[in-house]
Amino acid sequence: MFRLNRLTDYGVVLMSQMSLRGGELRSAQQISDDTAVPLPTVAKLLNLLSKAGLVTSQRGAAGGYALSRSPEEISVAQIIQALEGPIALTACVTGASDSCDVESLCPMRGNWDKVNTAIQDALTSVSLAEMSAFPENFGLPTAGTKVPLRPRGKIEN
Repeated sequence: MFRLNRLTDYGVVLMSQMSLRGGELRSAQQISDDTAVPLPTVAKLLNLLSKAGLVTSQRGAAGGYALSRSPEEISVAQIIQALEGPIALTACVTGASDSCDVESLCPMRGNWDKVNTAIQDALTSVSLAEMSAFPENFGLPTAGTKVPLRPRGKIEN
């Protein structure tokens, strides 16, 4: 199964929360309180995201963290790359630093690039703004929709 690690998932949560606050500076403690992500994890993530240029930090009593660009200009791919490195399903992709012992004999050599490119393109096409948007109604009926009520009492089979 292909799965992002928990730290990356938390990173997207933090960035989404920050995008909802506009350009407002938020302390690591405030971000932790808003997201329920433990403060040490928030501090680690903010450090990594800052090094990648996705978040800016300002020191001082009125300091804090903010997104470096608008949420529309930050892609999910950029967040993942900041926290996990290059996006690749396997080590045998063009430009990978890891080498395979059977690379010269492998019939799949180079074919994984198509899959990795498709995944990279998909993740690049989704912005932080899109990730921050709440589903319209979380599966609940919209205003004005009539919901049939079940009578209370014994449930018959």
